[in-house]
Amino acid sequence: MSDEAKAPKKKGGKGRLILLVLAAFLLGGAGVVGVLYGMGMFNSAPAGPVEDPNRPKLVPKGEDPVAIADKARADAGVKGEGNSHIPTDVHVPKEGVDLLRPKDVSGYQATYFQMPAPYTSNLSDSDALVQIALAVSTYYDARVTEAVKTHEMAIRSAILMMLAQEQEMTLTTPEGKQALQKKLTNLINKILKEKTGYSGIDNVYFTNFVIQ
Repeated sequence: MSDEAKAPKKKGGKGRLILLVLAAFLLGGAGVVGVLYGMGMFNSAPAGPVEDPNRPKLVPKGEDPVAIADKARADAGVKGEGNSHIPTDVHVPKEGVDLLRPKDVSGYQATYFQMPAPYTSNLSDSDALVQIALAVSTYYDARVTEAVKTHEMAIRSAILMMLAQEQEMTLTTPEGKQALQKKLTNLINKILKEKTGYSGIDNVYFTNFVIQ
């Protein structure tokens, strides 16, 4: 047996190695978590509402309402023109959505559309006939006037039924004509909401008004 003292064995080397590996893993994991957090993976804030691509847009002054409607279809990948419906999962209330008039109309482009034929009806309180010709206006893109054209038969039927309930004495006054104007605007918007989900008509104008 050698008289030289044997060097004591170092203890804990394996344990220190495990601790170092564990620390590296934890630090690496923290880095990964930091990267994921920076990417928003842990962002619990709810996402904002998704806009329906079929919803007509306001037309800024000087811009083309047809171009804005066509761009909305192109952005959604829908080919074709006219009243093309863009497939979407966005829920629209059954009663439809009212598209409100802008607060400052001076910044937006109004579009006018002449209804294709006059409306003639009996009145409820006399043998007189009323004949009116109408135009409508909107501050929204061409999808509103396209919808009016597409659903013109439904609009015509509803207007004739409304006129048949009007009274001659009322319609001969300026106040009566203004009241009818508002009722026609609401009626057309109601039909558009039923058919397309959105209104959009700002006003109705009489381009001819005869009682005989």
